[in-house]
Amino acid sequence: MCGIFGVITKEESGYSNKFLKKSLTTLAKLSETRGKDSSGLCSLNHKANSFDIIKGPIPANQLLKRDKVKKTLNTVFSKENDNKLKLSFGHARLVTNGTQLEDANNQPVIKDDIICIHNGIVVNVDELWDKHPSLVRENEIDTEVLPALIRMELNNGNSIEYSVKNSIDKVFGTASIATTFADLEKFVLATNNGSLYVIYNNKDIIYFASERAMLNGLVKKMSLKETIGEFEFFQLRANNMLVVDLKNFSFNKTSFAEVKKTNGSENLLKAKRKLNFFHEDSYNKQISTVLDLNEIHLSSEAAKDQEMLIYPVDKIKKLKRCTKCILPETFPFIEYDEKGECNYCKNYKKKNQARPLDELKALVEPYRSKDGSPDCLVPFSGGRDSMYVMHVIKKELDLNPIAFTYDWGMVTDLARRNIARICGELGVENIIVAADMHWKRTNIRKNIKAWLKKPELGMIPLFMAGDKFFFYYADKVKKQTNIKLNIWGINHLENTDFKTGFGGLAPQFDKDKIYSLSVKNQLKLFGFVGKNVLQSPGYLNQSILDSLGSFASRYVAPKSDYYHLFDYMQWDEKTIEDTIINEYKWETSIDTKSTWRIGDGTASFYNYVYTLVAGFSENDTFRSNQIREGMISREKALELVYDENKPRYNSLKWYLEIIGLDFREVIKIVNKMPQLY
Repeated sequence: MCGIFGVITKEESGYSNKFLKKSLTTLAKLSETRGKDSSGLCSLNHKANSFDIIKGPIPANQLLKRDKVKKTLNTVFSKENDNKLKLSFGHARLVTNGTQLEDANNQPVIKDDIICIHNGIVVNVDELWDKHPSLVRENEIDTEVLPALIRMELNNGNSIEYSVKNSIDKVFGTASIATTFADLEKFVLATNNGSLYVIYNNKDIIYFASERAMLNGLVKKMSLKETIGEFEFFQLRANNMLVVDLKNFSFNKTSFAEVKKTNGSENLLKAKRKLNFFHEDSYNKQISTVLDLNEIHLSSEAAKDQEMLIYPVDKIKKLKRCTKCILPETFPFIEYDEKGECNYCKNYKKKNQARPLDELKALVEPYRSKDGSPDCLVPFSGGRDSMYVMHVIKKELDLNPIAFTYDWGMVTDLARRNIARICGELGVENIIVAADMHWKRTNIRKNIKAWLKKPELGMIPLFMAGDKFFFYYADKVKKQTNIKLNIWGINHLENTDFKTGFGGLAPQFDKDKIYSLSVKNQLKLFGFVGKNVLQSPGYLNQSILDSLGSFASRYVAPKSDYYHLFDYMQWDEKTIEDTIINEYKWETSIDTKSTWRIGDGTASFYNYVYTLVAGFSENDTFRSNQIREGMISREKALELVYDENKPRYNSLKWYLEIIGLDFREVIKIVNKMPQLY
């Protein structure tokens, strides 16, 4: 889930220090797309016989501007080190566990004389520490367990290859690592999901990064072919490693399956290198970018918070509802005939009528790679549908997908763990584009503050505007990877037109895709939002351009080579849940029985507002579509939504805390909104 990168040169390689330093800093800046929560660098300092490590809770571009970093890099890439081996690598962090405000949680991680950077999530980190009580856990971050396991294996007399392989094999989740040692002349790259790429000129220099686009950017910006000559560019695929012998600049690329248990210790350095650590603080007050909703416990204060949440279910049960589905009288633009059947039912065209899967197999065949390289991009949230789609693509279509995730700040830790579960299990590379979390969450906070001064149901979609850049970045990643095929897991039953309906947009019954919107409605929606923005000055903040860009990305930008799995396969809730839970240990939420929207940090908030004010949520629309498809009875649907619409305290608390709003202040205002029933 992070960006890792580095450069290694042979002794007497002859490259200028200016060129090498610029190579490193270019890679550092390119890595920021993977994470901006914190960053760090590690460089071999021959003069001090040390590894100098600098890290802090700031993005890579800011870290590079700090005096200590400049001084360190000037030392490493100095004239007196002209003919010496260069080793410098770094990390751009998207926080998945362990707050970035505690610098020990930032990377590189130092443990047992091993320096390690890690892209991924060790989902079973607690179990690994428990299973090996001799290992001492010191920090929150999951990465720490990897060097601890590697050192344990080395101490047992195993080779470096076996030690790394056996340690990563213990991981449930994803692990792409770069690691070196204070007491060994070795540098190791290893991955269980293929998120590592390497450039090697077969002579005297190696570059590596967690994403192809980062190295492509380096090639272009640094004119590498003119500087280092012809080079090999390869992906270190799932369950493979590259071990570099720093003494003679030789390396061994091997698969985990080829690594055998060997006896005999590695040759330790006579003079162990020192590990010099330096910390760079953030100049601005920060909010932690990580909060696990499972850790929101019901303390006495939390219990008081929870008591504030209102769920007038008895009053809601008295609402007039469609006699066929369960849409209530408060639903935008709803009309009932003499039989009590609503216009949404009358105009409904069945969507869950799949065409033969063989038809999709024929469509994707021209895109299929012949050499096992990636041939398909899968938008991947870690939700139930995207998890199942990934399963089908790998197991039934036999494609080689890359999972693409746009993390805009509202992806929960639960969702990130689920992403790691299946990507690690299936050996799938996950390309993540990480927004500036602080900036995105600041935008959300400002918009919600503006909304709270004049609560308007039609303006709620503005809270989610920033995530629609997903469409833009999906196309960008397709171009970067040269992948044409895009297979979505969009569930056509998840139509939530009522959100724009509260903004005055009548239902568009004839649209092909749930994310489409007619030009007329696009203009009408733009006018509604614009009117409310002008009436509430608080909306006129730094988020305006972000929201406009998101609007264009979702509704205006053309989309090509997009296929939808559930056009060719019926969506079945039980099959999907059984598959992802039983085969991949998909994690459900502690505060709801539903498996929908549990990885979306915003859903618990807006569904609380909709339920309280209008007496229904998106759960009602989803279950109504299931009724129309003949998948569920009306009685069962009502039973489910009355339970699913219960306020999700843990998720609500997570959402408001992560964006920096006071739970009680917000809920007090929401609770005072006039009800439509």
